[in-house]
This record gives sequence, C-alpha cells and structure tokens, in this order.
Amino acid sequence: MTVITLIFLLLLLGCSGQGKYEPRNGDIVFQTSLSAQSLAIQLATKSPYSHMGIVYIRNGHPFVFEAVQVVKVTPLHEWVRRGKHGHFVVKRLINAESVLTAETIQKMQAIGEKFVGRDYDVYFEWSDDRLYCSELVWKIFKRGAGVKIGRLEKLGDFDLSAPAVQAKVRERLGKNPPLNETVISPAEMFASSKLGTVYEK
Repeated sequence: MTVITLIFLLLLLGCSGQGKYEPRNGDIVFQTSLSAQSLAIQLATKSPYSHMGIVYIRNGHPFVFEAVQVVKVTPLHEWVRRGKHGHFVVKRLINAESVLTAETIQKMQAIGEKFVGRDYDVYFEWSDDRLYCSELVWKIFKRGAGVKIGRLEKLGDFDLSAPAVQAKVRERLGKNPPLNETVISPAEMFASSKLGTVYEK
C-alpha cells in the first residue's frame, strides 16, 4: 500500500462519521425524546431535538446530567437508549479547551448539585424551583462557566399554531398562557454558534 493510498483511507475513515464518541466533561448532548410533550416541542421550535443534557465523566464513565422527573444523573448509554432510534448529537464549546478547565467543570457540577432532585418544570417558568432540560443546561453554563449558549426567548416567540402544540399549551398553561415568560429551547441552544458538532449517531 502506497503512502498516498494510506492517507486517502485515513481521510475516508475520518470523514465517515462512524468513529467512536469520546466523551468529555461539559459536552452537550441532544436527542429526540419519546415523551408525551416531545412532538409539541418539535413543532413549536421547528427542530427534531426536544431533549438535552450535559455530559460528565465520573470514575471513568460518562453520565448525562439532565432535567426529567426529577433533575438527576443518568448513565450515557441509558440516556441514549431512551431517545428515538438511539439517535443523538454531541456538541462542544468551540473554545472548550480554554474555557472548560477542571476548576470550571467543578464549579458547574457544584451548581448542578443544588438542583438535583427538583421536579421537572411542566410550566416552563424561568425560576429555579423547577427546571426543564434546556433551562438546566443554560443556567449551569451561564453561572458556572460564564457562557450564554443560545438566545433567551419568550414563549410567544414560538410557533403555537399546530393543534398538538395548542393542546399541550392548554393542558399545561390554560387558556391564557404567559406569552412573555422567558424561555430557552433545545433548538436555540443547538443552533448556537458557540458550539460545534463533535459526534452524531
């Protein structure tokens, strides 16, 4: 095998997207949830991704810190299995090497520990009493790393016209939803220019 052929094969393999994911502290993972509200979130935000969390390495094993019912830590393989078709996308701060230092990761984890056990926020309120998935991730990065990932929006900025969305809004928020409530969606964070995709399955 010539050197040129070897280089070509290495490039081909490197671009195939079939490489193994090597988790790092602070990676952000996205998936399409199979929860009852997932379709409404996808329609309202124009994105297939309706759930997310932060990757942390503990004793050499990857876990996902997430807000479900309740805020908790889940082994990465279990988290992946819960998503639609086992598909997930991993994003990472483009300047992670300089920003996500050991000290910063420790601070992020300490902030997150304060939220462990809190209920999932089905009302999507911008408070720390209850939290939804993207709110949890956004607040940890903001407070722990000083990084705002994604633009904060208002509930009324979303497309609430689809019947499935309207039904879920009425169920959770009643006939007069708080359209001025501050929110952050998985879609907005997924699209952030501060993140780069490092893996997709």
